[in-house]
Amino acid sequence: MTHHHHPPDHREIESILSFDEKLSKLLKHWLKHNESHAETYRDWAIKAKENEMPEAGALIEDAADMTRLINEKFEKAIHFIKHNQKEQ
Repeated sequence: MTHHHHPPDHREIESILSFDEKLSKLLKHWLKHNESHAETYRDWAIKAKENEMPEAGALIEDAADMTRLINEKFEKAIHFIKHNQKEQ
């Protein structure tokens, strides 16, 4: 299983982007990546509970919730970057 997919020339593309653009792209990547992980965590939380491991399932579900909270921070950061770009 591969973890990340980047175009072969992503460094070249990044070199022509402004800092704001780079940071925004990175945050969007993290958002998508985290959403995928959170979905997997929730699936495994259910499986743990179905296999008589309610405590483990609850902890894994908590991790999924924490991931959602992290994504909320990333979304706010993206909002501030966009707001900052409009002012410039």
